Amino acid sequence: MLKLEDTYRHKGQRKELVKLLRSKGIRDEKVLEAINTVPRHFFFDTALDSHAYEDKAFPIGEGQTISQPFTVAFQTQLLEIKPGDRVLEIGTGSGYQASILHLLGAEVHTIEYQKKLYEKTKKFMAKLGIHMHFYLGDGSQGIPEKSPFDKIIVTAGAPIVPNSLLKQLKVGGILVIPVGDRKTQKMLKLTKKTATTIEQESFDNFAFVPLLGTEGWKG
Repeated sequence: MLKLEDTYRHKGQRKELVKLLRSKGIRDEKVLEAINTVPRHFFFDTALDSHAYEDKAFPIGEGQTISQPFTVAFQTQLLEIKPGDRVLEIGTGSGYQASILHLLGAEVHTIEYQKKLYEKTKKFMAKLGIHMHFYLGDGSQGIPEKSPFDKIIVTAGAPIVPNSLLKQLKVGGILVIPVGDRKTQKMLKLTKKTATTIEQESFDNFAFVPLLGTEGWKG
């Protein structure tokens, strides 16, 4: 059962979480306000509800996790979301990251590899009244027929930067993706300066579940 009650206690816990994220270097006030607004405990099973506002990742089934709040805030800050941006999210998961993007005014297109998780999250987001575009498939290939996108965010660890995703990014667009081995990845921000020029910035190490697919890990 999912608990859809947002109490004063939950709101207080979110404020404390925002303070913590600010102390860890998150500076984008719009991102912090989105974290403060979206009830993260809605995305947890009742048994784990008490852990919802810890700065940790937790399992959500199908071998997947809901990302650590700092990771969500960090990736979102790198994306530099503007209202109306068409954003492709690779790895729908629980829907929490997508909800943050939606609240920031993005038109969210999100793709999930695991069928059970895709069906569960799509149904749940409809229950919350959050509108976004859901797809089931190989996220490493993106969604060519819906491209180009202003921003692309990958919420799983990739062995390489998928060329398919770079092709689907608009000139001036940003791709945020963790790249490395199966245990640790370096967060990369790639900005498409021209059709053939990519500027790459590298940030801290993170740990994500593996990105599965043609241009990801094989099983």
